[in-house]
Amino acid sequence: MFAPGRLTLGAFFPLAAYCGDTPNLEGQAELAALADQGGFSALWTRDVPLQDPSFGDLGQVIDPFVWMGYMVNHVKQAALATGSLILPLRHPIHVAKAAASIDQLSCGRFVMGVASGDRPIEFPAFGKVHATRGDTFRESLTYIQRLLAEDYPQIRSDLGLLQDANLLPKPFAGRIPVGVTGSSQQNLAWVAQHSDFWLTYPRPPQLHAQVMEQWHQAVRACGDVGEKPVAQSLYIDLSEDSRHAPRPIHLGFELGRESLVELLHAYQQMGVNHVAFVLKLSRRPVRDVIQELIEEVIPHFPANPV
Repeated sequence: MFAPGRLTLGAFFPLAAYCGDTPNLEGQAELAALADQGGFSALWTRDVPLQDPSFGDLGQVIDPFVWMGYMVNHVKQAALATGSLILPLRHPIHVAKAAASIDQLSCGRFVMGVASGDRPIEFPAFGKVHATRGDTFRESLTYIQRLLAEDYPQIRSDLGLLQDANLLPKPFAGRIPVGVTGSSQQNLAWVAQHSDFWLTYPRPPQLHAQVMEQWHQAVRACGDVGEKPVAQSLYIDLSEDSRHAPRPIHLGFELGRESLVELLHAYQQMGVNHVAFVLKLSRRPVRDVIQELIEEVIPHFPANPV
């Protein structure tokens, strides 16, 4: 999924086009298997606990850990990634336990994107304070990382007191890659210091290049940590006209496959390592779009190049 100087491709569940906020999940396992076998390097799931009519999209609806527990039987090669778990709304022990469980069941293919949350309506329902979610996010992430990395950690936190108890299972290969989404109420230096990768959003090309350079500077300021990769989402409406020039849509573009390849090469030159497509706004059958991506786009950005 991540390699220096390369870009790979993924997709967000649901692998569906739909109006409104609630998708039809029929055929998702079959489409996931098609994407997996066709060379997508990651399939992403979202954490949307409650329907907020003003927000506009519920993602794949089903709880992300339940969803991945089901999909692990259909996705055999690609990473299973979250984009993203809302840490202030979940207890860190529950997150760490579920994350390590999925990582074990998938033989080390779980990638954990985390966020502070962007739907204020959810916080009072959980008895949480939206205004302090940045502080809770930091505390929760530290708690989770210690639970996954240490045996019998002694943790004293506003989120709990852990003494003389251990979390099992541990991650399959000893650790789970963790990516912070956006700023999550932190500054970029903190994100670079405390994450394994950054999950961000598309922007106009010049601004995107500037933000990517800011990220690389923040990583270099961390000292001898090497490069930390960048993943981003991208809404696409793939035209049947392969040369269709990009036309902006919500957080992405309507465009043809040749234009998409050019855009992805530009992202790669900026230092983006992974792009995950969102197909909600597609006007073509999603199966046809996935098949075209497999045949015409993924060969330019293989997950495992020869």
